[in-house]
Amino acid sequence: MTPRTASAAGLLTIDSPLGRIALVGDDAAVTMLEIAAAGRLSTDGLPESPTPVLRRAAAQLSEYFAGARTAFDVPVRVQGTPFQQAIWQQLQQIPFGAVRGYGELGLATGRATAGRAVGGAVGANPVPLLIPCHRVLASDARITGYSAGDGVITKAWLLDHEGIPHR
Repeated sequence: MTPRTASAAGLLTIDSPLGRIALVGDDAAVTMLEIAAAGRLSTDGLPESPTPVLRRAAAQLSEYFAGARTAFDVPVRVQGTPFQQAIWQQLQQIPFGAVRGYGELGLATGRATAGRAVGGAVGANPVPLLIPCHRVLASDARITGYSAGDGVITKAWLLDHEGIPHR
């Protein structure tokens, strides 16, 4: 995730049980959510410029981490290929505490044998948590990776927080 996005938009950094989270967006939507990796964010050093939408997202994230929220309704705007958009739309349908497999996502988007492409689209999600890519596991409930925050450790924490069994 590149900080150039943040310089042209609003930015709000919050603390969370996962570490710092950067929220980037404008008056209409959140366009990027970044969980710190090794304590660092791509937006470090940029001036904070929160918008009402980013403040709303921060409040909803705080409620989620406190166990008081299971779904987000803050608007997001994500850019990607039509295939990525289709996968991200499927991710938004996965409810709190539930999971889907990569194959299920591929099947739902008409590409049942495109596991690697599905994984790439899941990993390219620009707003993890708000679009719950952490709820995707291998068919045997294994964590096969996670591109946000500190990777698998972050994903395992999120799955545990939602009471989702995993290996």
